[in-house]
Amino acid sequence: MKKTISYALYVYDLEEDNAKKCTAKKLAKFGMVKIVKNAKLLPKKAILLSPISEKAISIEDSDIKNIVAIDCSWKKAEDFFHRFKHRMKERALPYLVAANPTNYGKPFKLSTVEAMAAALYILGEESHARELLNKFKWGKHFLELNKMPLEDYKNAKNSREVIEAMKAYI
Repeated sequence: MKKTISYALYVYDLEEDNAKKCTAKKLAKFGMVKIVKNAKLLPKKAILLSPISEKAISIEDSDIKNIVAIDCSWKKAEDFFHRFKHRMKERALPYLVAANPTNYGKPFKLSTVEAMAAALYILGEESHARELLNKFKWGKHFLELNKMPLEDYKNAKNSREVIEAMKAYI
């Protein structure tokens, strides 16, 4: 019996990255995320993964069942997020290290699949996170590299505790 997926995943694709390396497009091929090209079609009741949010994602966000990632160039990300108007709850991911081949070992430079998987893991959906990452040769390594912080973030009761836990890894 297949486990019911409790979070819907959306990716707002700005088409700024190499399509062959795009983890979101690969996930979409497997029906694991929905690619959206018009911001008006994004769900309003959602968690928006944002590198500029002052609040970290935590278990206290688990009642919001839609997660949105923005697929854009890291060089343009900060500018985009400052200009992007929406009604979603912005949440930042805490300190994690990338395992993807493009940004391996770099903190905070996660691919879309790494960001989605990290959010799911922190929200207590470890099996859903693993399911996403299993589509990539290096995906399992992301969880191995970040095992301790992900466990600490998952066990935090709120954003403040996630940020406190993060201090041990920076």
